[in-house]
Amino acid sequence: MKKIINTCNAPAPIGPYNQAVLVNNTLYTSGQIAINPVTGNLVIDNIKNETTQVMENLKAVLEAADLDFSNVIKSSIFISNMDNFSSINEVYGNYFNDTYAPARETVQVARLPKDVNVEISVIAIS
Repeated sequence: MKKIINTCNAPAPIGPYNQAVLVNNTLYTSGQIAINPVTGNLVIDNIKNETTQVMENLKAVLEAADLDFSNVIKSSIFISNMDNFSSINEVYGNYFNDTYAPARETVQVARLPKDVNVEISVIAIS
């Protein structure tokens, strides 16, 4: 059975999708960008702050499904410039430890929604 997950603690979708879908014990999140859910503004003043906002948005979606980062088994990171990889990785690493870090890929893309620098999605299990 499919359950739609939405929370006001993460940005509302900007298209015809939901923040996450829970199927059985697996949560599939949509990609999160650095929109502050309170103000609706983009947080793109620097890559570390941008990545932190993305991770906080993912945290809110996970929490809405009664999960946290220890439940994440796979993440996908899309970045507009591979030169930002180490800064993104540094912030991302603050949300995981070596014991439960998920599998992941990081891909440089030509462009992201709203011309942001990073978008991240995760798959988690309960």
